[in-house]
Amino acid sequence: MKKINYLNYRLLTAAIVAILALPIVSCTEESVDQMYYEIKIYSVTQPAQAESVDRYLSEAFIPALHRAGISKVGIFKPIEADTVVFGKLIFVFIPYETASHYLNLPGKLAQDPDYEQAGKAFLDAPYDNPPFDRYESIFLKAFKNMPQFRVPSFTTPAAERIYELRSYESATDAKAAKKRKMFNEGGEIAIFDKLGFNAVFYGEVLAGSHMPNLMYMTTFADMKSHDELWVKFRADPDWIKLSGLEEYKNTVSKSNRYLLHPTSYSDF
Repeated sequence: MKKINYLNYRLLTAAIVAILALPIVSCTEESVDQMYYEIKIYSVTQPAQAESVDRYLSEAFIPALHRAGISKVGIFKPIEADTVVFGKLIFVFIPYETASHYLNLPGKLAQDPDYEQAGKAFLDAPYDNPPFDRYESIFLKAFKNMPQFRVPSFTTPAAERIYELRSYESATDAKAAKKRKMFNEGGEIAIFDKLGFNAVFYGEVLAGSHMPNLMYMTTFADMKSHDELWVKFRADPDWIKLSGLEEYKNTVSKSNRYLLHPTSYSDF
């Protein structure tokens, strides 16, 4: 089973090379420091699967990524109050310095004997007892106004912290480009920074299941702080002015959000 998963991963990354080739060559205004991100979302249907994914991520995958030069990996789960997805999803955030770093990772993992040994039960799980239901892999490029991800710092226990992941879908590519402009040149990122939303990243989705869309993650010490800051955001005069501009009307056709806690073994 491990070989099949690896080959599928290579086919996916080969397709993404073709997607990335044109923008990397032709977009002269982009910063060479803009990072790339992968968000993997594991779907599990029973507690035993969740435990299996936790064990694989904490004992095999994260240590292997550290050895591969990725120092910070975020692992998150939906809060208990979200009864629709609580206990059913596990989110993995992986930052990459370059697209090549992402493309070369499967090869590095395949040559890491410690990873294969530590992850053997997960990687070689029998077909009739899989360790997860499915997983989705979303590939993103950082916004130019926040080209590097940031690790937030809180004194509250991890179980109290809130990491909010949002996805904004657009009806067309042109509308999606306008929404990205609203975040960057328009100043939406600056408003979030001013109010202290502690963003981890903002990114354009280059490959995923809900394109065209963007995703971003903001963080809060606890739910009380989360609720208070969003009240301030909606009442902020800069946001009221920006959101009222005709240029940015109807740029989001659908939004999804997940309120998450970091796991005990997450790097942040």
